[in-house]
Amino acid sequence: MADVRVLVLDDHEVVRRGICDILDRADGIEVVAEAATVAQATRRADAVRPDVVVSDLRLPDGTGLDVIAHVKKSLPNTHVVVLTSYDDDDAKAAARKAGADLFVSKTAGSNEVVDAVKAAASGAEHGQHIQVHEDELMSRFTRTERKIVDAVGLGMSNREIAEEMGIAEKTVKNHVTSVLAKMGFERRTQVVAWATARRAHSFDA
Repeated sequence: MADVRVLVLDDHEVVRRGICDILDRADGIEVVAEAATVAQATRRADAVRPDVVVSDLRLPDGTGLDVIAHVKKSLPNTHVVVLTSYDDDDAKAAARKAGADLFVSKTAGSNEVVDAVKAAASGAEHGQHIQVHEDELMSRFTRTERKIVDAVGLGMSNREIAEEMGIAEKTVKNHVTSVLAKMGFERRTQVVAWATARRAHSFDA
């Protein structure tokens, strides 16, 4: 069975790279293009004809709705997974009406992102929302692990975190390993991307 070919659209570079990294590492998925604007996304989608477009809603030259409209008109066999936040109910309703296939939170774990892409490619029910609420995700962590997540998300090294928290660097490393496992991530750069998306949504709210 051929890999699911994906185009990733997000204007936050760190977030976009993090999503691309998650998808490229997943079995059965290949990221064939990425874009930061509506114009780039529509042009590159026409060129590579992906199976799935993973699209943010808020973009510098328009919205994800513009991308959905283009895909549904020009690429009827391409599905759209919308990256969303929990306070975007009106935008989600508009995206659903425009033809979005699935929704996934930017702060979901890697498994949820992968599942959403595969589900969309297989023709999952229109408008379904696959997500893990960030409160549920954070509840998996101990108090120390929450501090580790925040620190890693700010780009701090293990040594810097150890000095800040007054614990051994090896202890920090063990906590980071635990955090990655609970989030379904393989690299700390994915935690940075997750945290960046979380902060971006906090600022937009």
